[in-house]
Amino acid sequence: MGRAIADAFPAARRVFEEVDEALGESLSTTIFDGPEDALTLTANAQPALMATSIATLRALESTGGDVASAARFVAGHSLGEYSALVAAGSLTIADAARLLRARGRAMQSAVAAGEGAMAALLGVDMEVAAAVAAEAAEGEVCDVANDNAPGQVVLSGSKAAVERAVAIAKTRGAKRAILLAVSAPFHCSLMAPAAAAMAEALASATVRAPVVPLYANVTAAPVRDPDEIRRLLVEQVTGTVRWRESVAALAADGVDCFVEIGAGSVLTGLAKRIVKDARAFAVGTPADVAAFGERLAG
Repeated sequence: MGRAIADAFPAARRVFEEVDEALGESLSTTIFDGPEDALTLTANAQPALMATSIATLRALESTGGDVASAARFVAGHSLGEYSALVAAGSLTIADAARLLRARGRAMQSAVAAGEGAMAALLGVDMEVAAAVAAEAAEGEVCDVANDNAPGQVVLSGSKAAVERAVAIAKTRGAKRAILLAVSAPFHCSLMAPAAAAMAEALASATVRAPVVPLYANVTAAPVRDPDEIRRLLVEQVTGTVRWRESVAALAADGVDCFVEIGAGSVLTGLAKRIVKDARAFAVGTPADVAAFGERLAG
């Protein structure tokens, strides 16, 4: 992951070097070469994905233009919110790397292994998914973690409650209801200890007003005030990622082009599902950077 961008663009390579320096270790070696089980550890995966996104952004910016002149808003899904804030100048790369390392460790340690779970419900809307979660809880935790797109909602919570939700969803019209292979039950109230840890970490971090507003996960609304950004990043740890609403609100705010920068193209597909006539592009390879750089220049 990220090797081709780093090899092709000095500006991208410098991002990985900056992350390595901030963390006091060569995370870039793990990003480029694995092993996969080390890369997918939450404490590594979170800063690694941010590093790859910002490296790709710096590569794109090296072809001309920047976020302030090319974008009206930024947004990121879950940990991607930190990448979006770096892109908009609200956080430095080094601070984001350290915060995401802390976030990953705090999330991993918040719930003992095997006690939490997450499940994707496909083919039901947010209202049905919320009702399924409420019925399945039975005194345990079962929350809506991600409202990703029409017909794609993720639940999170206590293992037994989420397993009950999978069974209930199949009787409520879900086309599929499947447990996810995750290391912890993210974005639910079980993450309260991680939220407390992030409140402490963010209190001492420098957060600047972004050059363009951030559409926040937990409000699906734009924000620029640094103190409000801190508060929402803490709330996000236990709160629902309201991605469907965020993308729809961006479209209502006049956005008709969505650009996913970094590894993968999942958000590009979600944007096209949420806003049927939206233009959406994934920029993750040197070829993507060259093609989209030409589009920006034109």
